[in-house]
Amino acid sequence: MKELERVRWRCRRGLLEMDIVLGRFVEKHYASLNDEQKVAFDVLLDLPDNVFWDMVTGREAPPQDKQQQILLDYLKVV
Repeated sequence: MKELERVRWRCRRGLLEMDIVLGRFVEKHYASLNDEQKVAFDVLLDLPDNVFWDMVTGREAPPQDKQQQILLDYLKVV
């Protein structure tokens, strides 16, 4: 439970669009991720909003395959 609260807090971003996408992701998919995927998602949360948003919208490629898989499977909005 603590982990989920921490992730929800980290998903609060400066961009409304990111808040919406990440909030939906946490509610629908986060619990089903394995530990490796959770670490990959945590790395994505360390990114600045604009860089992360560019990855979600497909304007920029994620830094590693693990993050790319999270984006393609769960977060891609385009």
